[in-house]
Amino acid sequence: MSENTKIEWADHTFNSWEGCQKVGPGCDHCYAETRNARYSGGIAINWGPGAPRRRTSPSNWRKPIAWNKAHAEFFAAHGRRQRVFCASLADVFDNAVPDGWRVDLLQLIADTPNLDWLLCTKRIGNAHQMLDDALSVLSHGLTRWEDVPWPNVWIGATIVNQTEADRDIPKLLAVPAAKRFLSMEPLLGPVDLTRIRRSSPDSDWTYCDDVLTGFRAHKCGGHTDASNAVQWVIVGGESGPGARPMHPEWARSLRDQCEAAGVPFLFKQWGSWTPGVNVTRHHGTVDTAFYHGWKWTFGKENLASAGGHIDDEPDLYRVGKKAAGRLLDGRTWDEVPS
Repeated sequence: MSENTKIEWADHTFNSWEGCQKVGPGCDHCYAETRNARYSGGIAINWGPGAPRRRTSPSNWRKPIAWNKAHAEFFAAHGRRQRVFCASLADVFDNAVPDGWRVDLLQLIADTPNLDWLLCTKRIGNAHQMLDDALSVLSHGLTRWEDVPWPNVWIGATIVNQTEADRDIPKLLAVPAAKRFLSMEPLLGPVDLTRIRRSSPDSDWTYCDDVLTGFRAHKCGGHTDASNAVQWVIVGGESGPGARPMHPEWARSLRDQCEAAGVPFLFKQWGSWTPGVNVTRHHGTVDTAFYHGWKWTFGKENLASAGGHIDDEPDLYRVGKKAAGRLLDGRTWDEVPS
């Protein structure tokens, strides 16, 4: 699916700057922080409280202009627009980023109308105000993002468990966007998108309708607007050192919720751990994980006696990202909004 990125759900990756700070459990084993340290002599100089963010080069900022110019050729070959994942090594809505950098990014997005920009954040609560602030500089006083919902901006929130879903999905749905999506990677627990809890205007807590079909406001007694919904769900497990396993039923449940609502579902990867049905090339001793009593039990097992293929799910086996692959129940899931 990708042209200039290894990320399965985009065609290009663009990093306007680099650096971030951990804000939740999904950040515990941040690949971008590890990469930053690798290229900075062992210390992640652009990570953590007070660390400076590093703006990328002018030549890098010119790449989207070239992609935008090539839109006709791309559309002829693929039958769709190009998708650009912005800030895989940072966060667009990071408080530590100078406001002027976001203004420049928004101007770049305006200058590339043939690209669909995917802005995915772990700080969705900052998004609306920061977009308003940047827009006010660009448009000389027009300060409401919802007054000019740009058709090439998709807004996404990273969600790793039910707590983050309850807290952050209502914030995501409050931000106008051409598409809204969830990046549920690394998925660290089960998530029910049909019963998202929100705080009503009078601060009373209650459950509301399925956010995949339209969020019901005003203490669940108001109108359900199908346009006010999550329109894409991306799910994946964790990879790399210290990777935590993802239970197969967590991924299946989200797939089934999306299918029931008619929402595109993309299964990005198992990560380092996978069910035995996908273990076909390993015959030695591997790490194992078994989910019981709402916690993981870890061990080791020699696969030689089983011919390297075990189906006793929900046991998971650590075989690495490449070997684990992307098959969920025997097939790939690459659904994307039209």
